[in-house]
Amino acid sequence: MENVAHLSLPAQSLETAQGRAKEALDTALRQVGMIPNMYARMANAPGLLETYLFGYNLFRKESGFTAAEQEVVFLAISRVNECDYCMAAHSMIAEAVSKTPAQAIAALREDQPIDDPKLRALAAFTRMMVESRGRPTEQNVQAFLAAGYGERHVLEIILAIGVKTLSNYANHVFHTKLDARFEGHAWELPRQ
Repeated sequence: MENVAHLSLPAQSLETAQGRAKEALDTALRQVGMIPNMYARMANAPGLLETYLFGYNLFRKESGFTAAEQEVVFLAISRVNECDYCMAAHSMIAEAVSKTPAQAIAALREDQPIDDPKLRALAAFTRMMVESRGRPTEQNVQAFLAAGYGERHVLEIILAIGVKTLSNYANHVFHTKLDARFEGHAWELPRQ
């Protein structure tokens, strides 16, 4: 990301944040038990962090996707958006929390096909939705539905794209440093 601007706004903390930024960080602490570096930077625009946390929580609770499927969606989006931070964070969550198949995690990180046909269809549809800016063809939707998903899942993927775009883009402009808990899953876009 050598050509990407680097914003100099300081990381916020529970001690330094005020008003809505502090409230958003308090919410983050309740939801994830820590203040990730990403959240500390996003808190400079409280609406950004609030929107992210709200949408992320709704996707986690109401999307109808399993925990492993949610990670496939988040990893597919973050891979297309080339977000080193989210690729590392969601790789760790996929492995340690969501019990996503190791082959699926590796495939998403390496931009290779997933062995499991349903997860492969989910990743392909998600990737296509990001790359096409939300313009699936009838054939794209029918293939997704044939894999065992419903039309509402299309909308839930749109929610996930919105949420991950907020975090991916914020991480780009902050060049967010990985938290220690994600370092074992560090990822960098392979250079051609």
